[in-house]
Amino acid sequence: MHYSKRFKLQSTETYGVSYHQIYSWVKKYQQLGEQGLKDNRGRSKSVDSLTEEECLKLRIKELETRNNYLEMENTFAKKLQEIQRSNQN
Repeated sequence: MHYSKRFKLQSTETYGVSYHQIYSWVKKYQQLGEQGLKDNRGRSKSVDSLTEEECLKLRIKELETRNNYLEMENTFAKKLQEIQRSNQN
């Protein structure tokens, strides 16, 4: 996909991140897929040593993160369609 410079600038302002940060995320995603966007800082317990409650909390956190990502993706797609429609008129 190719986005206009105006759209890119609006996106950086809307989501409060720099163009360079978005560029970095896109490159990581293209090279490594979703795994490249995960934050691997710090040291976490191995999944084997987690209690059932900790596993459930971890799963909830993963699902919340995924949900937030999908909501952002949906908002982004809607905004893109809106901009494309306004450019056609």
